[in-house]
Amino acid sequence: MTARVTVVVPTLGRPSLTVLLDTLASADPAPLPVEILVVDDRTDRREPLSAPGAKVLTGRAAGPAAARNVGWRAADSEWVAFLDDDVVPDPDWLVRLAADLAAAGSDVGGIQGRVRVPLPAGRRLTDWERVTAALADGEWITADMAYRTAALDRAGGFDERLPRAFREDAELAHRVRTAGWRLVRGERTVTHPVRPESRWISLRAQRGNADDALLRRLYGPRWRAVLGVPPGRRHRHAAITAAGVAALGCAAAGWLVNRLPRDRGVVVGVSPATTPRSWGLRRRVWYAAAAAAGTAWLAGTGEFAAARIAPGPRDRREVVTMLATSVAIPPVATAHWLRGWWRSR
Repeated sequence: MTARVTVVVPTLGRPSLTVLLDTLASADPAPLPVEILVVDDRTDRREPLSAPGAKVLTGRAAGPAAARNVGWRAADSEWVAFLDDDVVPDPDWLVRLAADLAAAGSDVGGIQGRVRVPLPAGRRLTDWERVTAALADGEWITADMAYRTAALDRAGGFDERLPRAFREDAELAHRVRTAGWRLVRGERTVTHPVRPESRWISLRAQRGNADDALLRRLYGPRWRAVLGVPPGRRHRHAAITAAGVAALGCAAAGWLVNRLPRDRGVVVGVSPATTPRSWGLRRRVWYAAAAAAGTAWLAGTGEFAAARIAPGPRDRREVVTMLATSVAIPPVATAHWLRGWWRSR
């Protein structure tokens, strides 16, 4: 193993990759050899990947965890620095990376860089901007994270059962520390711009609940505390979803009681000999239960929407987006979690 550092960048071929590589090419030179490996994780490779100044490796299109494993296992360096393909390193990033590595004690297995998120001035942040801004305070995130190759080898690398850019870095950091290494923060800095996204990005992000279900299987009920992951809203999402399903089910039962012929009352648990007055009472009970469950659903959904709207710009587009996605997110998140729980059984 030679005395150098390898920079590994997994990519889906976004235009930001060129900006990243151009920035590294023009950066202040590091006082040690630097190898740059780009892992092409695109599903469609009919067009060649443009990666000037870097060696391109072929990934399995299985997500960033698998792509990073391809990269670090191909490296012949004491250290591997992971960068996301949408960050922009500072001009002195290579110099400061070398300084971070030189200052690391023999028990240090990983060094996180600093992440700067430029945000608009003069207005409140949108929901997506707040999500991106949180990266500046994230722990052991692979937007800029250097690991000693020996630490990666001892920990076994990234868990490829986590196919999204979601929790896979926190999970690896836990295993590296469990293996006896320390993780520290360095002085190098990258900028992570808020990339343009669909207004419905929060719905797509709910796929990460499937990964949460796997982590719950692996680390037990306290998995968030074990991995240092902030509290989530899964239980509230499940309660809101259950209330909504109950409201629809009770309303449907009340409608059936009213519409079915009296001699088919057994379908809804009513004896054929039951009097019309009893039929009406049972219908009212179902509708009352539907109203109670609907009220609970409305209260939960309203609280969720208000919590997302309050810190935002509150313009028409953002409010409409938050209202629509706040209705959809609880059942979507719950469905993804149940899917992940089933697959990880």
